[in-house]
Amino acid sequence: MAIKVKVCGITNQLDAQVAMAAGADLLGFIFFPRSPRWVAPEQVGDILAAVKAKQAGVLTVGVFVNESPQKVAQVMDSCGLDLAQLHGEEQPEMLGLGASQVSERPSPLSGRAYKALRPRSHEEALTMASHYALPANRLGEKRMPAFLLDAYHPDLRGGTGKTGDWELAARLAERHPLLLAGGLTPANVARAVHTVEPWGVDVASGVEKAPGQKDHSALVAFVAAAKSARP
Repeated sequence: MAIKVKVCGITNQLDAQVAMAAGADLLGFIFFPRSPRWVAPEQVGDILAAVKAKQAGVLTVGVFVNESPQKVAQVMDSCGLDLAQLHGEEQPEMLGLGASQVSERPSPLSGRAYKALRPRSHEEALTMASHYALPANRLGEKRMPAFLLDAYHPDLRGGTGKTGDWELAARLAERHPLLLAGGLTPANVARAVHTVEPWGVDVASGVEKAPGQKDHSALVAFVAAAKSARP
């Protein structure tokens, strides 16, 4: 299956249009107020309304940190987002995973969200994957990953520019269709695809001229390099 490319940290209509024209499969919008790429739901709604006719199968993803499932679902519905990426300390139950879901009301995000993992070690990565990885029957015909794997940072939630552990990622990718993030650029993404063989790759700071402002030449080059890479 062709690798998926997610361009994250979109803050304006032009960057969204360039990403789609370049061949991006997913567009990410960050709703974490402490992020330099934060956008208000109203802005995202306006962006998506403007580019909706040109989406042609492109999925839109909201990135959230430690919000309630009800709040996430409300923002998703108001903006018209397809998926949520949970980038905080959310529990598996928020994804509709876990034994407690048998007797409780299903999460409003069940089938609409995946977890971002930021493990500090191989052991922690394996544990987190066992708790958070979405099973194959929950991936919507592989239109979303089992989880996103990002580089660990004690304070920041993505967009750090820090390269992840590709050896660890490759081990996890053997078991799960993962979305690889962390320090990816036009110069290294082909090597990352070859090494890890992920479901997809995620880029934010690696194609920017300033936080929240994409470098269009770098963005186009990144998508082309990722799509032409071979495992």
